[in-house]
Amino acid sequence: MLTAFTRMVGVDAPLAGFNRTPAVVAEVTKAGGLGVLAATSYSPSELDAALTWIDEQVDGKPYGVDLLLPAKSVRGDPGDLVRSLRAQIPQTHVDFLDSLMQRYGIPEVQGERGRRGTDDLAAGFDPSWIEPLLDAAFKHRIALIASALGTPPAFLVERAHANGVQVAALVGSAKHAHRQLEAGVDLLVAQGTEAGGHTGTIATMVLTPEIVDIAGEVPVLAAGGIASGRQLAAALALGAAGGWSGSVWLSSFEDMTGSAVKEKYLDADSSATLRSSTRTGKPARQLRSAWHEEWEKAGAPAPLPMPLQLMLVTEYFNRIDAAADAGNAKAKELATFFIGQVVGSFSELRPAHDIARDIIESCEATLQRIAGDVGMSAGARTRSGKRSSRHGPTRGVPIPQGDV
Repeated sequence: MLTAFTRMVGVDAPLAGFNRTPAVVAEVTKAGGLGVLAATSYSPSELDAALTWIDEQVDGKPYGVDLLLPAKSVRGDPGDLVRSLRAQIPQTHVDFLDSLMQRYGIPEVQGERGRRGTDDLAAGFDPSWIEPLLDAAFKHRIALIASALGTPPAFLVERAHANGVQVAALVGSAKHAHRQLEAGVDLLVAQGTEAGGHTGTIATMVLTPEIVDIAGEVPVLAAGGIASGRQLAAALALGAAGGWSGSVWLSSFEDMTGSAVKEKYLDADSSATLRSSTRTGKPARQLRSAWHEEWEKAGAPAPLPMPLQLMLVTEYFNRIDAAADAGNAKAKELATFFIGQVVGSFSELRPAHDIARDIIESCEATLQRIAGDVGMSAGARTRSGKRSSRHGPTRGVPIPQGDV
């Protein structure tokens, strides 16, 4: 399937797969799509190592990286960034979470807390941290760099284009799209509210054609609810040049999310998510759990702005996840992670490569079926005299044509 997106980045199928796990990114790319690594949670040296590993797996095939670049966030002192940010976290919030851990019986994590410390992770949202990440990314032959939560700074767009890299930006409304186009991005990702992670409030079905009309010659990918071939075909029918998928990869074996949360995904239905700022400080769709119920109770503090909320809760989530994976039932009640409404379609864990190929092949089959059904229906109307043959059998029917 050829579209403006596949030609832009040099892939076989109009599918982008976004995930924080290098193995997932590599498998999506090897399956014919474009794997995109969520890079903000990496230090520059870790990102370099991750991209080196991906390079070794994909044998020159294209892949991309994604950075969270919030338009609005709390700033710290560049000379002492972490300390100045942490000083802005009220003790009341720390006391609230300490009490929560005690009531649920969540032990402290012994030894290594995870791939990166809480403070380094939060620093990744500060503009001073972006340049070193770009240095690491542009050491590799990435095909695309995506900006989420805000308009990419001019220096990012300039550096990307100087390195022959396309710039994508995620948008949740028309005003976002106009800002991104003015910034010179090459690709828009229309992310509907169904999506996991940071989203707006407009549904993918409504948002995608609106952004397509605004974008003009700039290709658009649809995001939010893209987890099957039928959904990818629907994105193409809406005028998108492909689909951007994230949540579906959380049902893969390769994804690094803990086993306790994945078990909860398999048991969830499509109504089991909510948008909450209690994880990062900005509204993000995630699996509803006792964590959210506790923050909604009378007397609970209000979530802090980004990145303070992230700095506050990351260490506690390390404890919750470790305890949940060890079988702690109360920790499982609290456990949650980002996920879209497509979680209701998860029935089992599968290899990421199989998921990607199923989406691609099912999309092709769906488009062929629709084209056949519409053609037969139009032909029948023509023979019955209800439609003039000079208009053609598919006039006015929004079925992807041409390259697709």
